[in-house]
Amino acid sequence: MLESILKNALEEALTPEILEIENESHGHNVPKNSETHFRLIVVSEAFSGQSRVKRHRLVYKAAEVALERGIHALAFQCFTPEEWRTDPLRAISPDCHGGMKKEST
Repeated sequence: MLESILKNALEEALTPEILEIENESHGHNVPKNSETHFRLIVVSEAFSGQSRVKRHRLVYKAAEVALERGIHALAFQCFTPEEWRTDPLRAISPDCHGGMKKEST
C-alpha cells in the first residue's frame, strides 16, 4: 500500500522518465512484508537546473503523504535524463546493523 502511494505521488509530481522503487524493509528489524524502508532512482526533467538539495526537497515534498503514513527511511538518487544517459551510477545501500535485530547463534 505505501509503495503504491509513494509511486503514484512521485509519478504525479515529477513525471519521471525512470522510477525505480526498491523495498529494502526485509533487511531491517521490521515485521515481515513491511513497507518502511525504500530506495529510489528518479530520473526526471523536473531536476534540470536544480541543485542536489532542491532535487531532494522535490522528492520529499512528493513523498510527504507516504512518509506521514509510515515510511521510516527513504534513500534516493535524482538524475536529469541527460545525467542518467551519461552516467547511470546507482548507489547500493549498506547492510543494516542497527535496531533490535539479533543474529542467530
